[in-house]
Amino acid sequence: MTSTPHHPDLRSQLETLATEAFRPELAEIDRMPTLDIARAMNGEDATVPAAVAERLPEIAAAIDAVAARMARGGRLVYAGAGTAGRLGVLDASECPPTFNTAPGQVVGLIAGGPDAMVTSVEGAEDSAGLARADLDALGLTADDAVVGVSASGRTPYAVGAVEHARALGALTVGLACNRGSALASAAEHGIEVVTGPELITGSTRLKAGTAQKLVLNMLSTITMIRLGKTYGNLMVDVRASNEKLRARSRRIVALATGAADDEIERALTATDGEVKHAILTLLADVDGPTAARLLEDSGGHLRAALAAARG
Repeated sequence: MTSTPHHPDLRSQLETLATEAFRPELAEIDRMPTLDIARAMNGEDATVPAAVAERLPEIAAAIDAVAARMARGGRLVYAGAGTAGRLGVLDASECPPTFNTAPGQVVGLIAGGPDAMVTSVEGAEDSAGLARADLDALGLTADDAVVGVSASGRTPYAVGAVEHARALGALTVGLACNRGSALASAAEHGIEVVTGPELITGSTRLKAGTAQKLVLNMLSTITMIRLGKTYGNLMVDVRASNEKLRARSRRIVALATGAADDEIERALTATDGEVKHAILTLLADVDGPTAARLLEDSGGHLRAALAAARG
């Protein structure tokens, strides 16, 4: 079997990555009792939050930049392959029910498209051209923010997405789990959460994947806080699309206002189930249309709308 010329080069690249390093002390892990393996894995996982903590200033700067773009109508777009891509799609898909974001406001792109969520799409992650095509299909603008995600920090799809987005004037963030990564250096905001060698050599769905999930949680959640999608720590933009969420909506209004159940039901009915509007009608003693106008004028920020209503 003859190898193509780039294979030896790729192998040497991987050997320099902390996420790919071999752990000799774990070479007999398959012979350990299950509880001992679980303890070892749990101990490894416990190191991840500290690695994220080291990068909090960079994460915060990226969030403020993303929020500024989204405040003027831009979108948040994640781009990655494999586990990194799946985590981006997951985070994007959870924004509409949690924060009532508009369709397409937060987008997850995965190399190989939707099929790659459940199966490996051969060669997709190696194509920077595919990333460019996926971004062009979105009609990317300078108001948008693109977050490339890659444990190695060298995945061509993620790096290509960031390079193309930056050339179009969009905000770019590169999230990697190795130092000196091509992805972080290609982006305006580089975030390198160094999680080190994995329990199973090169299995970056483990610590690296956990770190990426934590950072993506921060990027979307804190951006939404900055955009006024919460009131304190309450999800006042929650979309009540099922019975559990309808019950949560009533509880959120109760926590925010202290109103009686019958008042809450009347307020939610008068505002078509819009939690933020219902809270405003109760706290500011205004009707539904007035609440809607106040929120429109305040860009959806409940605190600002309350201040305006109270003069």
